[in-house]
Amino acid sequence: MKGLSWTVKLGIGLLLTSVVLFAIHLAIFQDLHHIAIYTLHDIAFLPVEVLIVTMIIHSLLERRARQEMMNKLNMVIGAFFSEVGSELLRRISELDEEVEVREYFLVNGHWDAARYQAAKRAATDYDFGIKASREDLAALSAFLDQKRGFLLGMLQNPNLLEHESFTEAMWGVFHLNDELSRRQDFADLPASDIRHLSGDVERAYRVLALEWLDYVRHLQKDYPYLFSLAVRTNPLNSASGVAVTA
Repeated sequence: MKGLSWTVKLGIGLLLTSVVLFAIHLAIFQDLHHIAIYTLHDIAFLPVEVLIVTMIIHSLLERRARQEMMNKLNMVIGAFFSEVGSELLRRISELDEEVEVREYFLVNGHWDAARYQAAKRAATDYDFGIKASREDLAALSAFLDQKRGFLLGMLQNPNLLEHESFTEAMWGVFHLNDELSRRQDFADLPASDIRHLSGDVERAYRVLALEWLDYVRHLQKDYPYLFSLAVRTNPLNSASGVAVTA
């Protein structure tokens, strides 16, 4: 018995308990026919019990657990945007010379699910092109280097892998940071490398913008006071300001 796991020991204990109880029942009532009828009845109903427990109740509990986990992950995502994401998104968006997509990110308290979906469709179809100079890339590199410790600390949370879109955003940011940090002198970068790095910036720009929309939608639903701050400090709104004006 020492080599058996606790689950096997529990199973054996339950079976022995059942045998003992059946033996007591037989000793008291001397009715083997009655025991056989109800035993067969219970065995016949067992598949239904398994169906209810494993496929319905377990599914509901799993869904609830996942929802609780996602709520906790949204706190982590909020910390990311507060510490790194919003400022990075603001810095990158300043390199975007096209302005027509900005209107799709001007979130306010009147937005509903349809409005968010329309914004995501527009953002998904948008080119997210930027025009970055060597100085711009050097500034982004310096900013991300300052935040590298925070970003690495986020990787210690294994549950982040359950959030696919945010994981993709993190990969985009980490890849951009790695590419930039490996350049020693931005002043000597050739034009071909500038184009390559601009592509990495655009990739991070796209995934961060889409993830920001999802994050703000979550705040509007569950945390109105945080939503208000996120709207006032919208990194994709050049006219945003933290002060409450109305």
